[in-house]
Amino acid sequence: MTTRLVLVDDHELMRQGLRSILEREAGVEVVGEAATGRDAVRLARTLCPDVVVMDIAMKDMNGIEATRQVRAECPAVKVIALSSHSDSRYVRAILDAGACGYVLKANAYDDLRRALEAARLGKSYLCPDVTQAVVASSIRGTDPATGSASVPLTAREREVLQLLAEGLTSPQIGQRLFIATTTVETHRRNIMRKLGIHSVADLTKYAVREGLTPLDS
Repeated sequence: MTTRLVLVDDHELMRQGLRSILEREAGVEVVGEAATGRDAVRLARTLCPDVVVMDIAMKDMNGIEATRQVRAECPAVKVIALSSHSDSRYVRAILDAGACGYVLKANAYDDLRRALEAARLGKSYLCPDVTQAVVASSIRGTDPATGSASVPLTAREREVLQLLAEGLTSPQIGQRLFIATTTVETHRRNIMRKLGIHSVADLTKYAVREGLTPLDS
């Protein structure tokens, strides 16, 4: 039985490397590639792959939000997160969004094979370094599940928050999301009210801290 994959990463060289690794595996077919979270959602909707290998730190729409939308629209599609970060905030956020696995790019070859096998069996997989980070966080009592997950932002508000944190103006965000500038301003006010934050600078700090937007691409 062939597992059909979509690869999502904003670096073309990374996608090429992943494709060359995965296509060596028997029973694996890469059916699509995406460089953004929005394109990942679109491809999942149109191609109906078995698995999406999803980068987390992407601009415009991060992998956490893309995973949430993929799982909402295509619940049969499994998502395996691929990241350079083992920070437990990223891990918990994307697992809460519906991912079934988390693999670090540094060990992608061995761990992706294990994650794919787990996905085929309906199981979850965290690579060893990530498991250690999550356990250490729990031992320290710094469970980030008490952070952003408790704040009821809508999907649109999360999109607006990320774009605000990336420096886009309200008109630019409106153009990007195909909504009116006044609607963007309404979302911004609602986000600030819900988070108890009163400046775009503090919104940016919040978005970075919670893994909603990357410090780098």
